Amino acid sequence: MVRNGEVAYLKGFGVRNTDTGEKVDPDTVFQLASVSKPIGASVIASVIGEGKVKWTDKISIYLPDFALSDPYATANVTIADMYSHRSGLPDHAGDLLEDMGYSQAEVLYRLRYLPLEPFRAEYAYTNFGITAGAEAVAKAAGVDWPTLSKQQVYEPLGMSSTSSDYADYANATNKATTYALVDGKYVVGERDPQAQSPAGGVSSTAADMAKWLQMELADGKFDGKQVVDAQALQTSRVPHMTSSPAKQSDAKSGLYGLGTGVSTDAAGRVRYSHSGGFQLGAATVINLLPSAGLGIAVLSNSTPQGTPEAIAEAFYDIAETGEISRDWNSAFGQVMKQQFLTNTSSLADKQPPANPAPSAPLADLVGTYSNDFFGPQQVVERNGSLVLVLGPKKVEFPLTHWDANTYSITPTGENMNFISAVEFTVPAGGGAATQVKVEALNPYGQGTLVRAPAGG
Repeated sequence: MVRNGEVAYLKGFGVRNTDTGEKVDPDTVFQLASVSKPIGASVIASVIGEGKVKWTDKISIYLPDFALSDPYATANVTIADMYSHRSGLPDHAGDLLEDMGYSQAEVLYRLRYLPLEPFRAEYAYTNFGITAGAEAVAKAAGVDWPTLSKQQVYEPLGMSSTSSDYADYANATNKATTYALVDGKYVVGERDPQAQSPAGGVSSTAADMAKWLQMELADGKFDGKQVVDAQALQTSRVPHMTSSPAKQSDAKSGLYGLGTGVSTDAAGRVRYSHSGGFQLGAATVINLLPSAGLGIAVLSNSTPQGTPEAIAEAFYDIAETGEISRDWNSAFGQVMKQQFLTNTSSLADKQPPANPAPSAPLADLVGTYSNDFFGPQQVVERNGSLVLVLGPKKVEFPLTHWDANTYSITPTGENMNFISAVEFTVPAGGGAATQVKVEALNPYGQGTLVRAPAGG
């Protein structure tokens, strides 16, 4: 917690590793997940202050090969469009490709195959949209994003344990091991977010984050020096898009700036905030109340369950009114459960038929299936069973027969983590399956893969 330019409270709780019992302290390195976005916005604001780019610059100026499915959007999408999630890309576009092991360059290239909502008219949270915007800035600056972040913000603020390179987190001695919640138990998770480094790849400590909060609350200044351009920073902290329209007349709509949530709290004060979460073991939040000179960062190493957000809200309740207004942990817990832990699969909470119809011969289902967005994927037979093999990582998911030509998989990963139907289409007269639909790959209609020609 920071107050009026000073660090008011800095403490670690719990353990960073359940096997060793090593304690968390203010210098323990945590993965920040999407708290990377407002940090990245401050990096861009510092580059804008040097006159190298503008928020309104078009992505195509710096990434001429980048494309969306609509030519107008391709030609006009800006850094600000990407940082306010209004490019038209569908929610979390490209995240599944990252899970499958595609490189950042491949993910950004394949975004062109996705359908778009109307340009600048719809909000949809996109890690790789943010990444495209940041990579355009890095290209303009002539260095890679991790180096740019270090040069522009981390080094000037003395954030010596902060990095946008996953290798630095992986090699840190004093780091918080990440823990995923699986079937009610915590297990070690591993999340390498390097492909979307600007959107989710920062790692940092509570001590370092205090310095960043101080800079933010001082409109870009730190230790008397203007580290980040004040006007460019402020541009990121005004509403650019409605993120969640109010569903009733007495409710407030959610608003989003550029990599930062913008809101007015119950006391009528402006707040800037952002949460971060990895299903595989990170839950974080930053929350700033500039009118009171207050800022808080809460970092944790478990599946998101709302605790960091609850701590921040309780803190501001006490600061503004003297008492905690509600059970924030329960309230945010419900939000996080719906967002991270709700299984929307067609097979959720169902049991396979007691007497399933037989499947087509496995030899007719084996093969390579493909589409433009996901590329070629394989169904192989091993020891009399089928296995779905996805992406450059060749991630393997055993297929369990459900009914007729429908199978199921139970993926484990950041974005594919619930039971999912896998449906083969077999000609009426029999023969090789012509396509397969993988429900886990179908959030925006790209989950149908067509059998590739023999030898193709």
